[in-house]
Amino acid sequence: MFGKRKKPQVIPYDKSGKIPVIRSSICTGEQVAGFKDTVSGKFEELMLIRNGKDLSEFLSRYQVEESEIKREW
Repeated sequence: MFGKRKKPQVIPYDKSGKIPVIRSSICTGEQVAGFKDTVSGKFEELMLIRNGKDLSEFLSRYQVEESEIKREW
C-alpha cells in the first residue's frame, strides 16, 4: 500500500510503420500524443499532454526522442 512506486513500463512501438506525433488544437490548445501509421494515416491517441512532465513521461515510456516527434494541427 505505501511501498515503492513501480517504474513506468517501457512499451516498444513499430518504428518502421509508425511515427510519433503530437496533435494540437488551434482553438483550445489541447495536445494529444500518439503514433500515426505511415501507410493508412490513422492516428492512435495515447496520452493527453498538459505540461512538460506529461511530455517527458511520454518520451521515456515509449523510448522516443523529442527530435523525432512531429506536430500536427
